This record gives sequence, C-alpha cells and structure tokens, in this order.
Amino acid sequence: MERLVARYKESNLIVLILIGMVLGVCVALISSEAAMAVSILGTLFIKALKAVAPVLVLVLVATAIATKPVGVQTNIKPIVQLYAIGTFVAALIAVVVSFSFPVTLVLTTPEAGLTPPQSIVAVIKGFIVSMVDNPINALLKGNYIGVLTWAVAAGIALHHSSNHTKQMMKDVSDAMTKIVQAVIKLAPFGIMGIVAETFAETGFAALLGYGKLLVLLVGTMLFVALVVNPIIVYIKTKSNPYPLVLTCLKESGVTAFFTRSSAANIPVNMALCKKLGLHEDTYSISIPLGATANMAGAAITITILTLAAVHTLGISVDLPTALLLSVVASIAAAGVSGVAGGSLLLIPLACGLFGISDEIAMQVVAVGFLIGVVQDSTETALNSSTDVVFTAACSNEPINL
Repeated sequence: MERLVARYKESNLIVLILIGMVLGVCVALISSEAAMAVSILGTLFIKALKAVAPVLVLVLVATAIATKPVGVQTNIKPIVQLYAIGTFVAALIAVVVSFSFPVTLVLTTPEAGLTPPQSIVAVIKGFIVSMVDNPINALLKGNYIGVLTWAVAAGIALHHSSNHTKQMMKDVSDAMTKIVQAVIKLAPFGIMGIVAETFAETGFAALLGYGKLLVLLVGTMLFVALVVNPIIVYIKTKSNPYPLVLTCLKESGVTAFFTRSSAANIPVNMALCKKLGLHEDTYSISIPLGATANMAGAAITITILTLAAVHTLGISVDLPTALLLSVVASIAAAGVSGVAGGSLLLIPLACGLFGISDEIAMQVVAVGFLIGVVQDSTETALNSSTDVVFTAACSNEPINL
C-alpha cells in the first residue's frame, strides 16, 4: 500500500485526472446507481476546495503583506489592467460573433427562486458592500472580496509586528499550502465523481436542442483563450505566449472545467503560480481578486445569451447600443460571484438595455441553466486559467514552464 501511494504521488496529475474522467464515464454507463454513489467523491472534492480556499487567501495575503520587504513591487496594477482589458475585449468579440452568427432560442419556463440585480448600480453597490462584510461571515460564505479586504488590512496592521509574529505567520502559511497540495492531489478521484454524476443525471441529451448556441458560446470562449489571450500576453511580454497559455489551460483550466467554480479553483491556481516561480506577494492577491473580477467567460455568456434573446424577439440593434452592451457586460461580469451559474443572473440586467421584460429575460436564464453543464464549465475554465496567464504575463522574473 505504501508503494502504491508513493507511486500515485509521483505520477503526472493531468494523466491521473484524464484516467479519472474515463472511469467516471464508464461508471455512469454501467450503472446510474453506482454513478450517484461515486458522486460523493466529487462533492467532497469541491467542498474541500471551497473550505480551504477562503482561509488560504486570508493567510497568504496577510502573510505576504506583513512580511513584505520594503521596496518590493507587487505589480498588481498592470494585472488589474489586463483583467479589465481582457474582459472588455471578450465582450466585444461576443457582440461581433453574435451578429455574424445570429441564433434564436426556444424560450422555456422561467427558473424559480432567482433574484437578479436590477441595475448596474446594484452590482457595483453589492461589490463595495462585500468589501466591508464581517470577516467571519466572509470566510463562512466564501465572500472573497471581503476576505481579501480583511487580509490586506491585517497584513498592513501586522507589517511592523515582531519577527516572531511574522515567522509564525509564515509557518501557518506553509501549513495551509501543504493542506492545499494534499487536496489537489486527490483531484482525480473528485473529477471521477463529478463526471459520473454529470453523465448519470443528464447524459447530455438536453444539450442537443441547443447545439448551435453551445457551439457559439464554446467557440467564442476558445477563441478568446487561444487567440485573444495570447495576443495580449505577446503585447505585454514580447515573447511566445503559447507555452504559458497552454500550461495554464492544462493545469488550471481542466480542474476549473469540472469544479465550475472560480472560487474553488483558487487553491489550484495558487499552487500553479508557485510552480511557475511567480512572486507570492503578487499572486496571493491577484488570484483571489481574479476569481471575482476577471470574468471574460462571464462577459461572453451575458452578451451572447442577451443578443440571442434580441434576435429571437426581432429587436434591431444599432452599433452604439451594441458597444454599450459590451461595457455593461464587462462591468457586470466583474461583479459575478465565483460560483457555478453566477453569470446567468446578470442576463436580465443586460436584457434591460433592449427593453426586454424580466419575464422573458428569466426564460433566457432558464435556457442558460439547461446548457450550463457545458457552458458554465467552459466559462469557468477560461476565467480561472486567465487569472494565472495574466499574473504570469506581468511577472518581472523568469517563468518556470
């Protein structure tokens, strides 16, 4: 058993995840009851990631700031700029794609119990209010803006503390990192459970009726991931961007695809940043911030589904309104919570630009939930992997690829 465990630890994690995916599909095909039993592994994996992520962010950020030597630059500003540029360009491309390949929807019964924000002011207000949330409440609910705010405040307050205090913080930070590494090592079992449950519950039969819409969404997200992001990275670094982009898609995008949560993927991204040799003072802040604010995939989803509703209703759209939609989608996407399906609740807000009623807009949201198995998974993979891509692109040090 010890030899088997040692061999597992030494094996390539991506290969093990692929094996887990295949086993998950096989279990679902053999027996739906067995698949639902195995699904507990996926539930435990996601729960473990979500449980450790807020504490990890609080500890790492506070430690990084408290122990930061005088004169060390964190390069957060250029990363935030890339986040904003990437999200807006993604929304703009989604507008172009939607007009080039218009799709219509068969509107369904609205999803019950959803409360989308009523205006962009409400989104911004919610974002700001989250910053001053009770720290315990922020940790319990996974409010990463609140966690990040309190972590920065604690780090600044402890910056002039004794060396013993700073050493203790470093020790706690190292301990949390080891816990995260242990959880990530169990990813193949978690992915197997998630895949088995997905196939057993849906079988993807419900997705066939929305094939064109899914192709449009996934195709646009792949274009941003494989063309737009590399162009942005090349402009920033003046070097071949694809080794970095493909590494991030492989090691961050794969787990994000299955967990469908940018927040749950924070530990994975931090581990990847450490592996790439990035500065902890930088990625300990940029990664949790990106899980909330860097949402190119969400901007694409909001834009394409909104314009699909527009085409379905036969509403004419001029260029200024289309550009305004790109801006609104970008700002709204930055306020999306890093959880599965978060972007869909902002579709009614975007639909309001075209005078579409909430009743119709919520039917569009229902369509989004129907195709969410693929749409939200791809969206999260783009969002989360891009956090590492842009953080690495702004690094002033050599990257270990």
